[in-house]
Amino acid sequence: MNIDENEFFKEITLRICGSLDIKAAVSKVYDYIRNIMPLDNIYLAIHDDELGAIRFIAAVPNNSNLTEDTIIPLNEELWEITRALKHPIIKDIDNPLPFVQKMVEITKDEGNSSIIVPLQIDDTKFGTLALRALGDRRYNQDHLRLISIVTDPFTIALANALAHKDLMNLKDRLVDENLFLQNELTSKYHEDIIGSKSGLRNVMEMVSQVAQRNNTVLLLGETGVGKEVIANAIHYNSVRKNQPFIKVNCGAIPEALIDTELFGHEKGAFTGATAMKRGRFERAEGGTIFLDEIGELPMQAQVRLLRVLQNRELERVGGSTPIPLNIRVIAATHRKLEDMVVEGEFREDLWFRLNVFPIYIPPLRQRKEDIPALARYFIEQKCREAGLHQTPPIEIGALEKLANYSWPGNVRELQNVIERELIRFKTGKLTFSSITADRLEDRKLVRSQTPDFIPENLDLHTADYISQVLNFTGGKINGKGGAAEILGLKPSTLRSRMSKLDVRRKQ
Repeated sequence: MNIDENEFFKEITLRICGSLDIKAAVSKVYDYIRNIMPLDNIYLAIHDDELGAIRFIAAVPNNSNLTEDTIIPLNEELWEITRALKHPIIKDIDNPLPFVQKMVEITKDEGNSSIIVPLQIDDTKFGTLALRALGDRRYNQDHLRLISIVTDPFTIALANALAHKDLMNLKDRLVDENLFLQNELTSKYHEDIIGSKSGLRNVMEMVSQVAQRNNTVLLLGETGVGKEVIANAIHYNSVRKNQPFIKVNCGAIPEALIDTELFGHEKGAFTGATAMKRGRFERAEGGTIFLDEIGELPMQAQVRLLRVLQNRELERVGGSTPIPLNIRVIAATHRKLEDMVVEGEFREDLWFRLNVFPIYIPPLRQRKEDIPALARYFIEQKCREAGLHQTPPIEIGALEKLANYSWPGNVRELQNVIERELIRFKTGKLTFSSITADRLEDRKLVRSQTPDFIPENLDLHTADYISQVLNFTGGKINGKGGAAEILGLKPSTLRSRMSKLDVRRKQ
């Protein structure tokens, strides 16, 4: 074999060290070497000390029994033998080494030839390079000597790739920690949740029971009752409190993006997927994920979520390798999931998985004893946010106005009313006159109607109008000319209203 060794070293070095994408670099090396010597496959593997296994990170072409991400666990004896290999060897029918024979059994590579090259710097073993040719006795000492001279470039490339991967993992970890710190800074959670000893006493007792465990929790209650506050309390009173707390509003993510947002995707999984992306579940590793508005989750995402709850693992979109998860799931909804199950809009098996420990949070009108304390808390909070150095006093009787109001928007509406009052405030005391004015205007409107006017329930009119639009579209909800487009709603929102109003689509 008449090959210029200096030229060979130069060409291999340019190819293997020319990119941090180790798979692309190995592919370029494969295209070059196969024109010089027998070569059907080339592999690059690392020695994973945490797993006690050999893990393949590049396989070109990726069509044999050993592929990218293949993991071969080794027993203690074989691990020590593998780590002790110092020099390149030829593996074929004439090589009787016990290590070689055991690796042949594990990889099911009997009858083929390989050159196995240990990659190390000083005494640090990084991994192994392997060249494979189909058939026996395909490699000789000239091939071995030629590959041996490029051991250093392969070792440097592998070390750089591992360092780059560690850097990317650190970056992802910093993103997670940043999210965690933001949650710490902006969270509404505080040690003594308002109402914990009065209107929310039963709720907080249930929080105390479940916080230290890893059970899935389902928070139920009307919109605005404070489900996120209770989720914060569960997380920050748990053993996971120093780990990520990822919050997801399932109804705010477009249906086409929900899978990749929650579960991530592999590079090349679809057009535009130029890099691997970790989903929200992976970012919550070790901590808690809060799935708000779980009733808005599309059916295909429900299937993936069911697997997460059952097996504590997921597969990214476009991937086939299960990724183990160590997370806690807290879900919340204002909808009746059991009714959605009957209507076929929510999986029954998923509902059973979520409904392990349901906590119902009562609406504000059922715990009016909490309103004064909540009002004072929100006034102080909004004053700090607005930069007001002195908290305005509350006029006598104003808190009674708040307590006597029905609060259909619950705690969130109370917060908005207080913010509006502070925006209007100039001098004097807070009166919350807008509450009385709004209710008086509603009564005047009803009394001003002619005697022929008979008030009817708004939901009945809404249901009737949705039915008319569905008749117009022939039952079509999604897409161009569908009912959702005509009504200016997301398809998931329209389906939610149809379920709530018991509007059935004519097929």
